[in-house]
Amino acid sequence: MNFIVPQWPAPENVKALITTREGGASLPPYSSLNLGSHVGDDPTHVAENRKRIREFLPGEPKWVNQVHGKAVVDLDNPDSFDADGAFTRTPNVVCAILTADCLPLLLAGRQSVGALHAGWRGLASGIVEETVQAMRDASCAYLGPAIGQDAFEVGEEVLDAFPDENHAFRRGESGKWHADIYAIAKMKLARLGIQNIHGGHFCTRNESSRFFSYRRDGNTGRMGSFIWLEEA
Repeated sequence: MNFIVPQWPAPENVKALITTREGGASLPPYSSLNLGSHVGDDPTHVAENRKRIREFLPGEPKWVNQVHGKAVVDLDNPDSFDADGAFTRTPNVVCAILTADCLPLLLAGRQSVGALHAGWRGLASGIVEETVQAMRDASCAYLGPAIGQDAFEVGEEVLDAFPDENHAFRRGESGKWHADIYAIAKMKLARLGIQNIHGGHFCTRNESSRFFSYRRDGNTGRMGSFIWLEEA
């Protein structure tokens, strides 16, 4: 398996890893480490892939039902798992997010950790603001593998959804816009007082051997981003 382990100045008891598409049991077009159970893959292959990941985690991940919104679930006291953000203050509770072009954003504080599924709709709706407010102590962030600006062509409606971040867009040769999802997230985090931001140098669409990409392939798998607090 080929994990991405965030290099960031999080507290020592904060642990995180992000999967790539390598090291699993799934067959094309989900080859090979697909962790998404909702994309049409053989359920036995997904179960095997999740079993392999579980060996590197302190507990079963708390999977959420991602809806491209701004709902955040407190995993220590959940009332619903229909959410695009999750956080915990309890050791060995694993926040989990699935992505294949959308931005997986990890947050760490001294007493809490959180994970966000931040596509453009979630970013526009306020998923970053809602999760930071819920955590209360978030001080650093890691931006995992998402679609890069050169590959992320969008329409006018996406530009209009970000009036405070419109300089994260540039006009493409086709007349459409290219959105920098990393820059949008960084601006939002900075306005919330989080300046310690790392990662953000990937492109899921262009790195086909390493990452799943919905924009590139349509029918494809999902990577997982995981974060937890280690027992003292």
